[in-house]
Amino acid sequence: MGRRAELSRLRTLLRASRLLTLTGTGGVGKTRLALEFAKGLPVRHGRVDLVELDALHDGTALAQSVAAALAVGERAGRSGVDVLVHAIGDARRLLILDNCEHLAEPCARLIATLLSHCPRLRILTTSREALRVPAETVLRVGELSLPPADTGDDPVALLRADAVRLFVERASSRSPGFTLHRGNGRTVAEICRRLDGLTLAVELAARRAGTLPLSDILAGLDDHMSQLSLLTGGHRTGPGRHSELAAAIDWSHRLLDPAEQAVFRRLAVFVGGFDTAAARAVCAGDGIAPPQILGILCALEAKSLIARLSGDARTARFRQLSAIRAYALERLLASGELHVTRRRVLEWLNGLAERAGDEVFPDQAGSPLAGERDNLAAALAGTAVRDGAAHPRLELELARVRYEQEQPSAAHALLTGLLRRTGGRALGGAVPALAARVACQRADLAQALRLGEQAVAMERTRDHPAGLANALDARAAARLCRGEFAAAVADLREGLDVVATLGRPQDTAWCTHHLAWALLQAGGELEADILMSRCLPVLREHAPWSRVAAALHTAGAVRLALGDLESAEALFAEVLRIVPEASFHALYPVEGLALVAAESGDMRRALLLYEASAQERRRLDTVSEAPWRHQVERTVARARTGLPAAAREAAVSGGRRLRGDRLVAYALRTGNEDRRATADTAEVVDDRPRLTGREFMVAELVAGGLTNRQIAERLGLSTHTVATHLDKVRDKLGMRSRTQIALWVAARTKDGHMSG
Repeated sequence: MGRRAELSRLRTLLRASRLLTLTGTGGVGKTRLALEFAKGLPVRHGRVDLVELDALHDGTALAQSVAAALAVGERAGRSGVDVLVHAIGDARRLLILDNCEHLAEPCARLIATLLSHCPRLRILTTSREALRVPAETVLRVGELSLPPADTGDDPVALLRADAVRLFVERASSRSPGFTLHRGNGRTVAEICRRLDGLTLAVELAARRAGTLPLSDILAGLDDHMSQLSLLTGGHRTGPGRHSELAAAIDWSHRLLDPAEQAVFRRLAVFVGGFDTAAARAVCAGDGIAPPQILGILCALEAKSLIARLSGDARTARFRQLSAIRAYALERLLASGELHVTRRRVLEWLNGLAERAGDEVFPDQAGSPLAGERDNLAAALAGTAVRDGAAHPRLELELARVRYEQEQPSAAHALLTGLLRRTGGRALGGAVPALAARVACQRADLAQALRLGEQAVAMERTRDHPAGLANALDARAAARLCRGEFAAAVADLREGLDVVATLGRPQDTAWCTHHLAWALLQAGGELEADILMSRCLPVLREHAPWSRVAAALHTAGAVRLALGDLESAEALFAEVLRIVPEASFHALYPVEGLALVAAESGDMRRALLLYEASAQERRRLDTVSEAPWRHQVERTVARARTGLPAAAREAAVSGGRRLRGDRLVAYALRTGNEDRRATADTAEVVDDRPRLTGREFMVAELVAGGLTNRQIAERLGLSTHTVATHLDKVRDKLGMRSRTQIALWVAARTKDGHMSG
C-alpha cells in the first residue's frame, strides 16, 4: 500500500543496476516491498530466489546458507562461493538477500564475487544500511505518507495519506464494522503521526482497533518505556524512527495478558520459525498448559506479533519478524528465563532426534530435523557460547541434515569435531559411517574407506546389530565408489545377514536392493535379478518414493543387463512417473530409457534422450555414480557412431531442446511428442502461456484447498519448489489470489481443457 512510486522506481533502477539495496528503518516495509516487486516481475526476467539471513549468526557460513536456500548442493572440488558461481552461471536470475545489516561485510564480499562471475545475475538486498559494494545503487524506503497537520477530520482528505489508509484497512480486518469518519478521523491521523508512518508500527496499532477505543490506543503510545537496543545502537538511518517502533512493540506487548507475554518472549529462541508442536514443547509450563498454546499463537498472530508462513492454525509454521524477535529476546533475558527456555529447545530437538533412533540406515532415511536446521544450528551455537557443553547427538543430526542437503563441507567440519571428542565416540560407528558417506560426496575416496573401516571396527565391539549393518553399508558405499565391487558385495552380504535378524522387512528389502546393485556391478546380474524380485514388492508397498525409485532403477538396470528390454523399459518408465520432474532423480530413468533404445537399435532416440539428460545434468550441476555414468557414456558413444552425421546433429540439437513435460512425454512415448521432439514450440491457451503439467498439478491442489507444505508432501517436492511453481502459475495466469486460481481450475476442468 502506498508503494507504487517505489515499485516503479525499483523497476527503473534494477534495469540500470545489477545491485540494488533497499535501506530504511526496521519495520518500514523493506522486505514486503522487495517481495511485491519480485511478484510483479515477468517470467522473462528469470528465476527469483529469496534468502532470509536474519537467522544467520555470522558470515562464516554465509555462502553455504545461500546455497542451501537455493537448493544448490556442493560438488567434489567445489564448495562455498564456487558452488554458487557454478550453479548460477550465466542464467538470468534475481537473488533477494533479506536482512543483510548484521552481515554487511561478508554479504558485500559474496555479492561482489557473484556479480563479477555471473553476468546476468541481479541482486536485490534489504538492509538498514548500504553495503558499500562498487556499483551499488541504494534506494531508501521511507515511511508512509502522513496527513498534513491542518487536514482536520475530513475522511476523504485523510485517506489521501498512505499511513491512514493502511491503518483503516488493518483495523477493518480486525473489526469489520470499523470505518473512518469525522468522529474518529483526527485520532487516527494523530496515531499515524505519533508513529511517524512506520509501516510495522502502524499495523501493530491498527490491530488493536477491534479491542480498544482509539483514544486508548493513542494514550498507550505516549509511554516510551522500552527501546530496542538492536534498533537504536547509533544507527545512521534515524534512531527517532526506531524509538517509535520500539514504543509500538512495547505498548503492544504491555496489552498482552501474562500468559501471552510469556509465550511471546519464549518464542524468541526460534530463529528458524516454529510450528504449534514446537511452541507447545518449548513455551508451555509455569502455569501455561500445552493445550493453551494454540489459542495463544492465534492471538499473537491476530495482534501482528507473529507472522504465519503457511498452513492452517494447527499445521501452520510461524515466525517472529526480526525487529519483534529482538524485542522478545530482550524481554526473555529480562525475565530470567533465557537459560531454561534454551534448555527446553534442546530437549525438544533431542526428542525429534529420537524419532530416528530406531532407523537401521539413518543417513538415508531423511533426518526428522531437516526442517529445523536453523533452530538446530542456533541451539548448538547458543549452548557452546554459554558453557562450552557439547550435544553430540544433535551435532550428528545437524551433520546429517547438511549431508542430505549436499553441503558436505559443513557436514565434514561437524563430524571432524565429533571424531576428535569423547562424546562423539559414545555414538559408536554412526559418526565415522556418516563421515565416510560425506567423504564420498567430497570425492576423498581414500578417507572414505578409512572411515568406513573405522565405523565397522567400532561397531564390532558393541552388541548393536543395526549399528553394524549401517557401518557395513557405509563401507560398502565407499568401496563401490572406489570400484572395489567384490569387496562391496561381501560387506553387503554380511550386512543383509545382520539386518535379517532384526525382523524388519523394509530394512531387509532396502539392504537387499543395495546388494543387488553391487552384484550388478560385479557381474552377478542373475543373482541380482532374484534379489530384486524379493525386495521390490516390499519397497513398492511400504517405502517412500525416493527408495522405491532407487529400487526400480536397479531392477531396470538388472533387466537391461539380462537383455529383457521390454521389462527394463517398463521399470524405467515407472520411475519416471513417480519422481518429481524437477529433481535430478528424474534423469536416471531418462538415461535408462536411452540405454534401452540403443540396445533396441533406435540410436536416434537413444541420443535424443541422452542429450536431454546431459543438458539437465549440466544445469543442475550433478553427475551420476561412476559405474552408471560409464555405462551410459559407452552406449552413447556407440549410438553416435551408428548414425549418419546429419542424423546425429539433428538428434543432439533436438535433445538439447527437450525439457520438462515434453521430455517426460517423449521418454514415455505419450501423445505426439515423438513426432515433435525436435520442434521448438510456443503453445498458448486462451491467449495465455500454457501451464506445464507440474504447474497445473500444483494449481489443482491449490484448488483443492491444500497449503504449500501439504502440496510439497503430496508431490515429494520442497516447499520452496512448490512456491516457485505457484509463482509461475500466478505470472502466467495474471492472478494473485489462490481463490482466483481455484476458479480458473474449476472452469478448465469443467470445459475439459487440460493445460500442460
